[in-house]
Amino acid sequence: MTRISTSPSDTGTADGAGRRLRVLSTTDLAGIDISLADVIATVEDAYRTLHAGRSDNPRKLTVKPRDEHSVAYAMLGRDGSRDVVAIKTSYKHGLDKGREEQHYYTSLTLYDDVTGLPVAMMDCSRIGSLRTPAVSALLARECAAPGARSALVIGTGTQGRLALPFLLTALPDLDRLMLSGTHPEGIASVRAELNSHFPERELEIVTDLRAAAADADVIVATAGGHTPAAVEADWLRPGALCVLVGHGLAPSTLHEADRLIATSEAQMNVTGTDMADAKGQLPPVDAEFPPVLAGASVGRRSADDRIFAYNSGLVVTDIALGHRFAQLAIAQGLGTEVALWQ
Repeated sequence: MTRISTSPSDTGTADGAGRRLRVLSTTDLAGIDISLADVIATVEDAYRTLHAGRSDNPRKLTVKPRDEHSVAYAMLGRDGSRDVVAIKTSYKHGLDKGREEQHYYTSLTLYDDVTGLPVAMMDCSRIGSLRTPAVSALLARECAAPGARSALVIGTGTQGRLALPFLLTALPDLDRLMLSGTHPEGIASVRAELNSHFPERELEIVTDLRAAAADADVIVATAGGHTPAAVEADWLRPGALCVLVGHGLAPSTLHEADRLIATSEAQMNVTGTDMADAKGQLPPVDAEFPPVLAGASVGRRSADDRIFAYNSGLVVTDIALGHRFAQLAIAQGLGTEVALWQ
């Protein structure tokens, strides 16, 4: 793995080493060109390294007030492939309000565990916006039925905009691309994002969700919490794969699935409680995704299996992708160095 060289200010005496931190802003990261295939490969490597026992991904810490108007997370991890330790924080305020009134801040701070020096601190919003659809694409690549040709995306937010380009990168034989959404601006953004990566592909806007779900080999649900969309299990065709990122799937798709796959069962049990049954319970997963990806566990057993996949973020994937962005940013001289510890 290519190491990130430290700046001259970090390589002096022990008294001065590591006292400056490179800060990468939203604008710095927005200007970095990275291919979808590069993102998928970076995320996949993070999963494989975790499965091999070379990385650490402890359970996230969560705090929220009693009225649940906000939520904050802290995630610590270590990437053994890159020898990088990192801390990610995430804070969302205004959960009791509309999207336009909400505030969301997330950051990632990386440290080189060989030199002991800080690498960078960055806004993590673009990292997360790319990591999550990359994971959905990997889930589809590993768990979709053989010969899958149709995909349905529910929702037109950030994850909805990027879902189809990543799916096509992982499953280039998909030839029917459906979108269920209600916001004209969001629909236009999904279409523009698809055209920017795959200008030859057509997007089909669907209004009959039940009929669309019945025709879909892969469904990726990315809608917000207030969506009325809720695909039921008995709408699905044999062999369908449902990937839950946000909302848009009814609990029956999970409880009646032939196979249940989760990126992390522990995280699903914390953040997936809205999918619990009448007793407030979630079933045990059949397999976690890192061993499925590594070939140590079975994802799909038969072509007719209806599979439910729960896509929750693992900090090791943020670390890997954040490190990749830091490599590209430092090579281009981006960011601002601050004397944080002086």
